[in-house]
Amino acid sequence: MSRFLSILVGLPLAILAVALAVANRKPVTLSLDPFAPDHPAVSVTLPLFAIIFAAVIVGVIAGGIVTWARQGRYRKEARAARREQKRAEATRPAPSSQLGLPAPRN
Repeated sequence: MSRFLSILVGLPLAILAVALAVANRKPVTLSLDPFAPDHPAVSVTLPLFAIIFAAVIVGVIAGGIVTWARQGRYRKEARAARREQKRAEATRPAPSSQLGLPAPRN
C-alpha cells in the first residue's frame, strides 16, 4: 500500500518536474549583488529550471536541519529514559522461584 501511494504521488510530481525543466531551459543570470545591477560582482548564468531545482533542494535540506534541531529535546529525553530503564533492570532483584506458576498436575 505504501509503495502504491508513493507511486501515486511521485509520478505526477516527476511529470511536473520534467515539464518545468523543458519549459524553462533558457539561461537566466542570477545576481547576488544588489548594489551593481549592471555589472554584478557575484553572478551566475544557469537555466531557470536549475535555479528552481537548486532552491527546492536547499529548502528541503534547510527544513530537515531545522526539524532535526527542534526534535533534539525529544531525542535527549528518549536517551535518558533508555538509560533509566537499563539502570532499573540492572538493579532489579533476581526473580524468585516461588513467584512462578505451580507445576502442572498429571
